[in-house]
Amino acid sequence: MRAALWLMGLFAVAVATALFAGNNQSSVTWFWSPYRVDMSLNLAIVLIFLAFVLLYAALRALATLLQMPHQARRWRMQQKERSMNQSLLESLSHLQAGRFLRARKAAMTALSTEQSLRDAKAAIPYGERLSATAHLLAADASHALQDSALRDKHWQQALSTLPELGTTQDQEIREGAQMRSARWALDDRDATESMRRLGDLPQGANRRTIALRIKLKAARLAGDTHVALDTARLLAKHRAFSPAASASVVRGLLLASIRDARDTSSLQQFWLSLDEDERAMPEVAIPATERLIVLGGEPIQARAWLLPVWEHLLPQASPRTEVHLPQLVQVLQSCLGKLDAAWLARFETAANANPREPRLQYLAGMACVQRELWGKAQQLLTRAAPLLLEPQLRTRAWQRLALMAEHRGDMEASAIAWKLAAQAMVILPDNPAQDE
Repeated sequence: MRAALWLMGLFAVAVATALFAGNNQSSVTWFWSPYRVDMSLNLAIVLIFLAFVLLYAALRALATLLQMPHQARRWRMQQKERSMNQSLLESLSHLQAGRFLRARKAAMTALSTEQSLRDAKAAIPYGERLSATAHLLAADASHALQDSALRDKHWQQALSTLPELGTTQDQEIREGAQMRSARWALDDRDATESMRRLGDLPQGANRRTIALRIKLKAARLAGDTHVALDTARLLAKHRAFSPAASASVVRGLLLASIRDARDTSSLQQFWLSLDEDERAMPEVAIPATERLIVLGGEPIQARAWLLPVWEHLLPQASPRTEVHLPQLVQVLQSCLGKLDAAWLARFETAANANPREPRLQYLAGMACVQRELWGKAQQLLTRAAPLLLEPQLRTRAWQRLALMAEHRGDMEASAIAWKLAAQAMVILPDNPAQDE
């Protein structure tokens, strides 16, 4: 459509020109004493047009001639700018390839080229950001080459190049430089300096995933399990790790916090800081209860900590139950003091629901001993003792049966029970008699 319109317009101009030129009888007379020139108006118009074209071409040629030095200078500046950008890209590629000397050399080349542009008063608009980036690349290469002095020098120059209250891009480069410095301090095993530099970041930047990763490693290096645990929870919330990795990291920090507890009050404060899901984790609740018993905690409180695990673990028949059930029974049988009727009912219900599980039979029998229900205790322990796979539980079951037989006056049954307890004790892994 546009081509058709242009063609129609061209025809219209041609027709108008033909009509004007064909019927134009006017003439033009040029007087230049002592000469006189007569010509038609059409020829005069053509000559004027040709003179204008010639004059315009001459002026354009003169302007081009006068602009040649400026064009040459501009070309040289563009070549330097391209060389500077190429050097920066080479530095980055060498750094990623592990060629740190070449990376630093390329970064220094980019810096010298940018400085030459600045000295020639032809600085590019993004020159400061480019210089800061080149300084950071040189600092990274120096850090990889174990040159801490040159690394810190380039880092300081990168920060001094950018204004503190610059544009958004300037602020991002400054934040990146601070994060890199925190990572360098972490590589130098200086957790305190790494945490300090992370603390200098703005409020939004110190909650980014990369900053939280560095903070987690620094806190673990410094042994600050509380900060490390909070950071790991934030990373898990941000999905910085896979679910399995997040659970493993959090679980490891929780166990470290349990080991760091030195009294019952600190352990109770730690327990209150956990959420319900963490309290129900057998990997956390069982070691925490063990630590509470070692520190002299109350059996009632120990059983209360184990109640969520008992309620979630016992009704399910899974490999996870088989893994944690021996540990759960070991801990529960050590905190049977002041046993109430509710827990006794739980033990009996579990034993009746799982008649082929000797550990639960043993636990119910020991609970009956605690409540002085001797007949039921003897029945449960007699059924469980020969089937227990754990040497410690089997030894204690036979010992308790021997003591109850002595209490009844059945010395023959007592001797048999003591003999079986001794046999079970011999195969204990940590038995000194076996090592001899």
